[in-house]
Amino acid sequence: MLDQTQMNLSAFICVYLRRICLLLAFSLPAIAAPPLPELVNKEYPGLKELGEGRLRFLAIHVYDSSVWTSAPTAYTPNDLFALEIRYAISIKGKALSDRSLKEMKGLGYTDEAKRARWEAEMDRVFPDLRPGDRIVGVNVPGKGARFYGQDKFLGAIDDPEFARAFFGIWLDDKTSEPSLRAKMLKLPN
Repeated sequence: MLDQTQMNLSAFICVYLRRICLLLAFSLPAIAAPPLPELVNKEYPGLKELGEGRLRFLAIHVYDSSVWTSAPTAYTPNDLFALEIRYAISIKGKALSDRSLKEMKGLGYTDEAKRARWEAEMDRVFPDLRPGDRIVGVNVPGKGARFYGQDKFLGAIDDPEFARAFFGIWLDDKTSEPSLRAKMLKLPN
């Protein structure tokens, strides 16, 4: 049998090891992004990963995201680029649309008629997602946004203002997640 001192030491070691494990779990970077889906690479060859980050909400891993550009050292919102999101949770397409609209409103896109059109378009394009699924959105300058799943084209929203608002959720200076933006764009925190 263990005496009281040995039991206290064992309890201390267990608590200490749990804290180290938690610290490591929350400090690990996002895993390296896999290549973009083949269809995206065919339609937009030469995109290179600029940066990536991980979104957590109340310690829950929500998704990993990365930005892909033709010039892997710079991002310009008016150029061709791709935003990839790899989901770690299940989310309904409608919930994704609703959250996107809320974030767009926070960026100053408040025209209700326009937002209603965008909602209908996102509801049409965004599927229900499970852990491991990903969506790649491509900003097509002067045209709008094109969306892809792992192995298929999901749809296009041909509205340059929508593309600015949608990609702004992650990449605008006023994003609600500035540290994620900094990681994806390789900016100082």
